[in-house]
Amino acid sequence: MAKYTTVDAYIEQAQDFAQPILHEIRRCVHASCPEVEETIKWNFPNFLYKKKILCSMASFKKHASFSIWLGGQMKDVHGLFVQGDDTGMGQFGKLYSLNDLPDRAFLSDYLLEAQQLIDAGTVVRTPKKMHSAKVLEAPTILLDALEKNHPAKFIFEGFSQSHRNEYIEWISEAKTSATQQKRLTQMLEWLTEGKTRNWKYMK
Repeated sequence: MAKYTTVDAYIEQAQDFAQPILHEIRRCVHASCPEVEETIKWNFPNFLYKKKILCSMASFKKHASFSIWLGGQMKDVHGLFVQGDDTGMGQFGKLYSLNDLPDRAFLSDYLLEAQQLIDAGTVVRTPKKMHSAKVLEAPTILLDALEKNHPAKFIFEGFSQSHRNEYIEWISEAKTSATQQKRLTQMLEWLTEGKTRNWKYMK
């Protein structure tokens, strides 16, 4: 996996469909928050406000995503946030074209609220559902694989505990090392696409 040091380099390597989406998100973020700073964290673009993560964007094989860091504490005044775990790593769902992005004025409203939350000292709150499922111990081979793939690790850690357990059980129950390696490869591919273990069965 390529390592990126600038947002420009990240956008240039993105799929053709994703580049206009990423450019538009970037323009909107800068217009809504002139103080914003760009950085690469977890190998995808993040935007900082007063040294705190304001939002981030990412490009996958078939979709892009835009995530506001404090989205869980926001009011969703325009009712645009996608609910559930299969959101494609962002409150606005999987973005396949510019038409999937909310209106720039709406995005600006969300970004302004996020800045206000940062100004108020708000921090990311862990949803209660993250604690509702039993915590299974992940095998070392799974943890090592995630350490080598930061985008996959970021998405894995953002899933509910039940969805993390699904991957942990899948890898742990492999009968042979060959099967385990095959499943690890598939897991990393699905994670970098924002998919849960059983995404095929989700409506």
